[in-house]
Amino acid sequence: MTDWASYWRAPDCPLEAMHAHFERHVYHRHSHETYSFGVTESGAQAFTCRGAARTSAAGMVMAFNPDEPHDGQAALPAGFTYRIVHIGPELIADVLRDTADRPVGLPLFAEPVLEDATLAGALCRLHATLGESRLAQDEALHDTVRALVRRGSTRPAHARYLPVEVRRARELLDASYAEDLRAEDLADAVGCSRFALHRAFVAAYGLAPSDYQRQLRLRAARRLLIDGRTPADAAASAGFADQSHLTRWFKRYYGLTPGQFLDS
Repeated sequence: MTDWASYWRAPDCPLEAMHAHFERHVYHRHSHETYSFGVTESGAQAFTCRGAARTSAAGMVMAFNPDEPHDGQAALPAGFTYRIVHIGPELIADVLRDTADRPVGLPLFAEPVLEDATLAGALCRLHATLGESRLAQDEALHDTVRALVRRGSTRPAHARYLPVEVRRARELLDASYAEDLRAEDLADAVGCSRFALHRAFVAAYGLAPSDYQRQLRLRAARRLLIDGRTPADAAASAGFADQSHLTRWFKRYYGLTPGQFLDS
């Protein structure tokens, strides 16, 4: 079996999903703006998250919080097949608020790998409803989110204290991600050495500033593609050298090309 992937994206809410089999593909270290929940159908996927090596084998569930860095690759020569659903924090909040009939805090998933047949089944059922009637999709989404929070989350997420230099560097990257910034530019802007900033940034976000900048560019390119821009236009506007540069990194981060993403 060779590598393959199919992608689905809701047209009017932050809900996306992928079904894929990978033997050779290696995910570059990245994170998502969403909560991401995957279930391994066969084989095993190896990845690092929260400073430790992890493995998700058949029947196990992966749970990633928003902006939680991780990578991934096959743990066995035969590769792995999995389904993953990306759910925007605002959609999670809507479900939990509806369930509790009041605003509640967003959940935090402390364990990236869960051995829970109930959660695995709920995720598979949700994935199966995508593309069907909106009523069935909404019901499956609510059931799955409630099950995930009840069985997998540990406590509400809280804001972390971050050094002011790190916050300023992130703000600069957020505002100027398409610009060709140098390490010296960042260090001068926040008032510390390049080494100190790099070390503190990695400690705070789990990504080097260059990886964080590239991720911002990829997220911008995704938004532009959704808005109808061509891959070439999206690449230029987001700060990539050209369309092939965008395609190469898009595949390493998301497991599919911009063309496959547009076809979803």
